[in-house]
Amino acid sequence: MKKLLLTALFSLYLLPAIWAQSATKPIDSGFKIIGHVNGLKDTTCVLAHFFGSTQYIPKDTARVDGAGNMVFEGTKKLPEGLFIVVMPQKGYLQLLVTDDQQFSFDTDTTNIIASMKISGSKENELFYAYQQQLSKLSDQAQALTVQKKMRSDAVSAAMVNKQLSDLQKQATDYRSQFLKDNAGSFAVKLFKASAEPDVPPAPKAANGRPDSVWVFNYFKAHFWDDFDFSDERFVRSPLLQQKVERYIKELTVQVPDSLIKEADLVVNKAIAGKSTEVKYYTIYYITSQYEQPKVMGTDGLFVHMFEKYYKTGVMTVSDSSTLKSIGERVATMKPNLVGKPFVAPVISDTLRRPIAFQNMKADYTVVFFYSPTCGHCRESAPKLKKLVDDYKGKGIEVVAIAIDQSPEEWKKFVKEFKLGNAINGFDYSYRTDFRRQYDVWTTPTVYVLDKNKRIIARKLPTEQIEDFILFNKRQEAAKRTASVSAKK
Repeated sequence: MKKLLLTALFSLYLLPAIWAQSATKPIDSGFKIIGHVNGLKDTTCVLAHFFGSTQYIPKDTARVDGAGNMVFEGTKKLPEGLFIVVMPQKGYLQLLVTDDQQFSFDTDTTNIIASMKISGSKENELFYAYQQQLSKLSDQAQALTVQKKMRSDAVSAAMVNKQLSDLQKQATDYRSQFLKDNAGSFAVKLFKASAEPDVPPAPKAANGRPDSVWVFNYFKAHFWDDFDFSDERFVRSPLLQQKVERYIKELTVQVPDSLIKEADLVVNKAIAGKSTEVKYYTIYYITSQYEQPKVMGTDGLFVHMFEKYYKTGVMTVSDSSTLKSIGERVATMKPNLVGKPFVAPVISDTLRRPIAFQNMKADYTVVFFYSPTCGHCRESAPKLKKLVDDYKGKGIEVVAIAIDQSPEEWKKFVKEFKLGNAINGFDYSYRTDFRRQYDVWTTPTVYVLDKNKRIIARKLPTEQIEDFILFNKRQEAAKRTASVSAKK
């Protein structure tokens, strides 16, 4: 199976030069982080920063003595962002690394946040003070909730509800004042960026209920309000990736047109922020998610991202050969995307008679590219035969095309799996490069075409072909019904 090019692109030597250089760029004064963790001893801890939400890049290690003491130290300053100290079998703790890189921390493995004490780092003092206060109020609220469940009389319940309401107000007031008093700090930027947009009361819809569509549109429109695209430290935190992923995958309809529109919106915000690292990561992450997407047909976004940002130089790659390889991959994918007209291959049947796609009268045409000696193709053949036999003459034609091997191997395959009811094709001239012309890098590869021979599905598993066609039929019937109703 062909290796995914964007996976290769992620290796450090293929990342944009700015990332490859950031770890070695000399900055004066260095760093020294002294730690003490009660309950941890005789082990080694790793200091690493986030790179996206799931990747960590180690920057230093420290030996922990028998009393839980450790020191991370270096002659060059660390890149700024959200770091973690990985503690074997004890989880990890988080630290903000900004311009003040000479500080200490003291905590306990029984409750890392509540026990944390910071000295010498205003950012980390804020980071933990905020979490400690809200955690304290949350614990009080949970205790009151337990009391409420234990009390059955209405007076007691009302009193607890009043106390819960007071705690909620305290939390809201504390958060509001904290964010105001410490505006501009990285800690506040993180807390604000991680919060959901505050949605005001919705207007009433025609049915008299709150308008849920208005709520969704407001939420989406204000999703990025508290995210600072100019701050490169977000690349070294989980938040940039998490927010991009949620906006693109959860708040955007998974069809190419919508995805392209919203991806461009996010990238334009990153470009306007003037942080090269944020721009690069935003472009990279969106592109990487749609080369082999989970939702069929959305790989059109991958093609768009390459052509608009990589090909034009907006996103630079340190290895030109990889860029060329991705370009070749895109050139193969582009004419074979969902929505494109299918280009009929030059093939012939077992009697060497040309097969003309334009003469096939069918509501759906299934094109099954395979290799006669491929193990997966042989496993899929019985399922294909059932589809062929069940729907022959019922608006579905199946064209099975062998992309390699000899005519003898091909005919043997057709005979062995009794595919006589399918339209079986072979290129006797061997002139067609099926892999590049039809993006057949693995076999079998399946395309489903509509009655106009336009691609409506690609790379479907054989066992899902029937379900997809039946679903598509229902969708088309619903559209026709809606259209008739609208005209009335």
